[in-house]
Amino acid sequence: MTTTEQLDWRGHAQRLADLLWEHGDIDSPEWHAAMVEVPRHVFTPRVYDQDHTGRWISWDGADNLARVYSPNTLVTALADRGGYQEPVSSSTNPTLMMRMLAVLDPQPGDRVLEVGTGTGYNAALMCHRLGDRNVCSVDIDRDLVDGARGRLESIGYRPTLAATDGDGGLPSHAPFDRIIATCAVPAIPRAWVEQVAANGTVLTDFKLAISAGNLVHLQQMGDVVEGRFLARRASFMQMRHDDAVQPAVARANGGRERRRQPGPAQPWRDIPVVWFLAQLELPRGVVYGMVLDQDTREPSAATLTAPDGSWASIDLSGDTVTEAGDTDVWGPVERAYRLWLDADRPGWDRLGLTVTGDGEHRLWIDDPHGPLSWPLPS
Repeated sequence: MTTTEQLDWRGHAQRLADLLWEHGDIDSPEWHAAMVEVPRHVFTPRVYDQDHTGRWISWDGADNLARVYSPNTLVTALADRGGYQEPVSSSTNPTLMMRMLAVLDPQPGDRVLEVGTGTGYNAALMCHRLGDRNVCSVDIDRDLVDGARGRLESIGYRPTLAATDGDGGLPSHAPFDRIIATCAVPAIPRAWVEQVAANGTVLTDFKLAISAGNLVHLQQMGDVVEGRFLARRASFMQMRHDDAVQPAVARANGGRERRRQPGPAQPWRDIPVVWFLAQLELPRGVVYGMVLDQDTREPSAATLTAPDGSWASIDLSGDTVTEAGDTDVWGPVERAYRLWLDADRPGWDRLGLTVTGDGEHRLWIDDPHGPLSWPLPS
């Protein structure tokens, strides 16, 4: 078997690190050195791609170093979900990883908690910069944690790893100067607020619904954590807790057609901030979809469906919306669009979040104490 020492991987790692440095994604010599000296292929022994039929095809990371040392996300683990396979772990795009580590900005001596161990590659980069004893990482999937531990040890790193629900942090090793989550959460867990040190920071993907969110960087400020969303959008898999399957809900019958107000028919794709603001009114669990024309197989309508079966179908070629059920699922989108226009079309970096010690979340635009501030539904 070919070992890491026998592979000519360092040139690939150097080129990737230089590329990210040139593009401004790496902002310090220390992170550049970490990317050069930590072998990514060790953490991606098996990678999965989908072919044109949707079938997953695997390949060996050590045999495809150019693909491994590229600014791409690599799917590294699949799980069966109702008869089909879906990704449950990946090695995040190094561009995004380095941007996040730059924002996190841990300093020598800082203790960091990573929520979402995954392959272990991100933990290795932090170990290179901060030392093993200052890095803790948790993941709910014991197999992932055990695999990451073996890979980390194979190249000389021994951070603290634990197979546990990331929602609870790691109280036995708290407080932490930095908490970074490589998964999405619909609310900032209270444990993270309690376990972050004074003036420490939390960086996570805050997502209220599918595609409705972005990375937010929060600072501990007395009895709250508060901060802004990052200007560039990024997205992670949702934090996993268990494999419970939600029961199917019958779709509401009938439908009433009306003219829809001006605005994007698919805000989750065209204006994600509007889709995020719509969550101020929408119930949790609303999903979007698409209707295809039976003849052309091209999209003819976008759909929204609520957990109670209420739905809306938005005509993509006209100005009508058809709705059914007890829950208004398109009206909140129209009102969010007007709010966005009235606020002078804010980008992500004008949005912020405040989380109190008792778990209250407030979303705001520009100023946490200004007029554009709203409590988020629990």
